[in-house]
Amino acid sequence: MPKMKTHSGAKKRFKITGTGKVRAGHAMTSHILEKKSAKRKRKLAGALILSGPETKRAKKLLGAKTR
Repeated sequence: MPKMKTHSGAKKRFKITGTGKVRAGHAMTSHILEKKSAKRKRKLAGALILSGPETKRAKKLLGAKTR
């Protein structure tokens, strides 16, 4: 049986941490930033840890073993 390929879009968007959590970037950060407050933009700058079903789906796309 051939190996499953990693989803190209997923590998650019997600990263698995050492403990098996999935990190992702926030949405709404690329354009139309003038109307967003500085506080809001600072909050969006940090990484986001996915939870529950989102983690499972991201790991499946990345081809990682689910813990």
